[in-house]
Amino acid sequence: MLKIGLTGGIGSGKTQVADFFASWGASVIDTDAIAHQLTAPGGAAIGPIRAEFGPQAIAPDGSLDRRAMRELVFADPDARRRLEAILHPMIRQVTREQAQQATGCYLVFVVPLLIESGRWRDEVDRICVVDCDPATQVARVQARSGLTQEAIERIMSVQVGREARLAAADDIVLNDGGTTLDELEARSRALHDAWCKLAARRDSSGKDEVY
Repeated sequence: MLKIGLTGGIGSGKTQVADFFASWGASVIDTDAIAHQLTAPGGAAIGPIRAEFGPQAIAPDGSLDRRAMRELVFADPDARRRLEAILHPMIRQVTREQAQQATGCYLVFVVPLLIESGRWRDEVDRICVVDCDPATQVARVQARSGLTQEAIERIMSVQVGREARLAAADDIVLNDGGTTLDELEARSRALHDAWCKLAARRDSSGKDEVY
């Protein structure tokens, strides 16, 4: 299958774009959603996280205490590495399993830190970036989550900058502050149609062609 890596900074709107692609027949694998499943009550990562970080890392409902863990990993880079050492292999395994079962017209991997990880370039055929300006990112995340601007900017600080993200992109969906939902859908649809054509040519020729 044609494999697309979809990424963008926090608040860029990549989930909405991925939902468009899924509604048009693509198979979508969201690594952030997988991480949430692994750290939900009874999730496979809860036991190892409790063993590594203690009961204070687990919320009363049995899920990962995201606020407490967010504070810890920003204060302690080693804690971030320890958490990633638990989660990343599990996320990769579930991602592989879902990819093997995918049946859509093309396959989309939604990966928030796709550029930062350094490994996805060799695992996908194209990288698509959902792009918006930093001020819009902050405003959107504040509106949906109630996080402070400082907290949001700390999250953004571990993500690559806008210029680096765009430099890595094969395709771009602009979703800045002035973009309406209809405009975002139209921009996404244009890419979907191009990818479907590329996937069809790929299937017939056995190799990639540039559209």
